[in-house]
Amino acid sequence: MTPSANAHTSMTATLRRIIPAPRMLSIGTVTLASALLLTALPAQAYVGPGAGLSLLSALWAVLAAILVAVGFILMWPLRKMMRKRKNTRMAAKNGTADSAEHSNS
Repeated sequence: MTPSANAHTSMTATLRRIIPAPRMLSIGTVTLASALLLTALPAQAYVGPGAGLSLLSALWAVLAAILVAVGFILMWPLRKMMRKRKNTRMAAKNGTADSAEHSNS
């Protein structure tokens, strides 16, 4: 044998050890692979109109709750000032300064 023939046979033997020979696929494996390949994967991402509207309404409810809470917090000093002003006017109308002090506490 020539040196190149020996190199070729040793390389072929090495490749056979690295890459195993293809095996026969069973009918069940072929059926399972075909079923997986034929399923419509993008259809699993579909959101129907009912689920979409539910998601949007929940989002609007959360946003409205946050806005109302922030509004109440921001309006609190204004309401307190208006209440104090009203009590002062009522006390001045009644002519007693003590009633305004007692109603503020």
